[in-house]
Amino acid sequence: MRKREASESVLRIDWASDHHDIAVVDETGSLLARARIDDTAEGLDQLLRMLAEHGDSLQDPVPVAIETSRGLLVACLRATGRPVYAINPMAAARCRDRHTVSRKKSDHLDAMVLANILRTDAAAHRMLPADSEVAQAVAVLARAQQDAVWDRTQAGNKLTSHLREYFPSYLAAVGHRREGIDHAIARALLAAAPTPRQAAKLTRAQLRAVLKKAGRKNTIDREVERLHGALRASQMRHLPLVEEAMGRQAVALLRQLEAACASADDLAEAAVQAFEAHADAEIITSFPGLGPLSGARVLAEIGDDRTRFADARGLKAYAGSAPVTRASGKSVSVAARRVKNQRLAGVGYMWAFSAMAHSEGARAHYDRRREAGDRHTAAQRNLFNRMIGCLHHCLSHRVPFNEAVAFPTTREPHLALAA
Repeated sequence: MRKREASESVLRIDWASDHHDIAVVDETGSLLARARIDDTAEGLDQLLRMLAEHGDSLQDPVPVAIETSRGLLVACLRATGRPVYAINPMAAARCRDRHTVSRKKSDHLDAMVLANILRTDAAAHRMLPADSEVAQAVAVLARAQQDAVWDRTQAGNKLTSHLREYFPSYLAAVGHRREGIDHAIARALLAAAPTPRQAAKLTRAQLRAVLKKAGRKNTIDREVERLHGALRASQMRHLPLVEEAMGRQAVALLRQLEAACASADDLAEAAVQAFEAHADAEIITSFPGLGPLSGARVLAEIGDDRTRFADARGLKAYAGSAPVTRASGKSVSVAARRVKNQRLAGVGYMWAFSAMAHSEGARAHYDRRREAGDRHTAAQRNLFNRMIGCLHHCLSHRVPFNEAVAFPTTREPHLALAA
């Protein structure tokens, strides 16, 4: 960041759901102006007029400090070209003690604290990246799809736990599938017969209709016979009225699962479409283990502002793949990084796992780490560290992934020994 002139100001916003407290300070930390604005277009106009009165211009905009990276106010300020710094609330809380030792707290004080953070320690904080509109759209959709997947898992776990209390034969019948209760056939079957009594009465013709409705096309007759026998297996039962009531509860939980599954599928399709329209999609999906959806999740977290990470080390630290070294006196320890982008670290784990099945070099790298003494998680994290470093290089130089460059092999020549 360039060095600011002595006459320049700093804006700090203490945001809330319906209003925002703003403070403008100069280079000495003196308060120039303060106000409370509504979270409306009129409030934004009031803020821009206040900034204009204190030296703000298109050529030299006043930088902004705020404790969030989201919201309409942040989006509008970024659209005006102002540098916006999202200050971590923990950093703000620690700096509050520099201004008051009584531990008092107010919106005005918070605004002053963050303005002075940006005034004195701007180099220690990072501006919000200047990602393109497409990249921002991908981020919204990919994160929403990931949230929908988590909701789907939670809804499925709730329904499974409930079914285990009164309908274990159903879980045994559908548990052989990898998707389990999330599978379309499992959901259709439960909707048709939510209690053991109703399931035992299903005829072969009804089971065949359920399978066809759920999209089953092959080996229908064999599956019908399997389900027909499994749903009639003996099991412990509740009293009839209690069983009926638990069936009604299962139907209600099933509706939640159906909604979560539909949301995850719709958002996945939208995220993939947005991702494939981005210029980086071809490079990202050239990596083994990254498909359109996982690639969208990677792009959502790293963005397309190439100035965001000065080098691959910064990206590795952000992803949590690079270890942390702690040294004090003669004590030195190397541990896994805990503070990281959890979404990027999560997709990175699956990326590394999938890459081992599609890349000989990735598999060999993992095996070498295991032979060196790493456990599975550490070896997989090290592979992710290697892969994301390669991704930084490929995106910076606009080249696709090259297996021979990423994982060069060294073969020692075989020497023929004369007897």
